[in-house]
Amino acid sequence: MYTTLISAEELQALLAERKPLRVFDCSFDLMQPLTGKQKYLEAHIPGAVYANLDTDLSAKHGARGAHGVLTAQEGEDQPASGGRHPLPNREKFAAWLSSVGFSNDMQAVVYDRNGANYCGRLWWMLKWAGHEAVAVLDGGLQAWQAAGGPLASGEEASHFQTNFALGAEKAVLLDAATVAAGLNRASQTIVDARAPARFRGEVEPLDPVAGHIPGALNRPFSQNLGEDGKFKSAEQLKAEFDALLAGRDPAGVVHQCGSGVSAVPNLLAMEIAGLGRTGLYAGSWSDWCSDPARPVATGQ
Repeated sequence: MYTTLISAEELQALLAERKPLRVFDCSFDLMQPLTGKQKYLEAHIPGAVYANLDTDLSAKHGARGAHGVLTAQEGEDQPASGGRHPLPNREKFAAWLSSVGFSNDMQAVVYDRNGANYCGRLWWMLKWAGHEAVAVLDGGLQAWQAAGGPLASGEEASHFQTNFALGAEKAVLLDAATVAAGLNRASQTIVDARAPARFRGEVEPLDPVAGHIPGALNRPFSQNLGEDGKFKSAEQLKAEFDALLAGRDPAGVVHQCGSGVSAVPNLLAMEIAGLGRTGLYAGSWSDWCSDPARPVATGQ
C-alpha cells in the first residue's frame, strides 16, 4: 500500500502487474478553470480519470455567489466546509468515487502537472473518506514522462459503477469556529501555505479581504519541492518544519491557504517527514475573511 508518495517507476510496476488501481489526473488552473480538462485531453497517463477541482472535488453543482464563493444550490445537501472550494459532504464524494469505478480494494494514485498544487486535494479527501491506500505521484506528469511513461489523449472509456463504502475518517477537518477558539493557545499553530505577499496582505487577487489569521506562520507550499519538482527528502522536510515550528508541538498544526487546496502539500510534507497527520482548515482564508467579526492580521 502506498500512502504518501509513489514514484513514476513504482506506478509503472503496479500497472504492469495489473494491481487493483485507479489513477486520477487533477490538473487545474484557478484563473482558467477549463484549462485543466483541456490539458488532460491533450495528454494524460493511460486510463487516468480526470478529477475536476470545481465540480468533482468541491461541492457539486455549486454556483459562484458573492465574492466568487461556491455555494450549494437550493435543495442540495450542505457542503462539509465553507470557502471558495467547499468540500462536498462525504456521501456526495463517495457517490462520485462510485461513479468513476473506484472501489475500496483499489490503490489510488493522484497527480497533476502543477507542482502537486491540486492533486493533494484528492489525496486528502480519500483519507477523509476512510481510504488509506492513496499516494501522490512524486513529480507529477513531468516525472512520468521523464521516466518514459506512455501518454494517452482524448476521453477514456467509462468505468463500471461501483459501491464505494465510506470508512472512519482518517483525516482531521477543522472549521472556523474551532480555529477561532484556538487562537492565542499554545496547543494550536496555524500554517498558511499562500505566497508571502498574500500572507502579508500586500496583494489579494482572489478574496475580498487581504491579510492572514492572527498568529499564523507562513510556509508557501512550493517550498516542499526540490528543483526537480519532487518532494524534498524526509530529513530535509523535517529540518525545515522543525525550524518553522521552533519548538511548537507538530500535533497542534492546522494547515490553511486560500481555499483549502494548496495547504495540503504542507500537510503531506509533514507526514512524509514523520511528523504525523495534522489538521486541515478546509475553508481557509476565503472562509475566514467572509465574516467581518473575525480578526485579521497583516505584515509578518
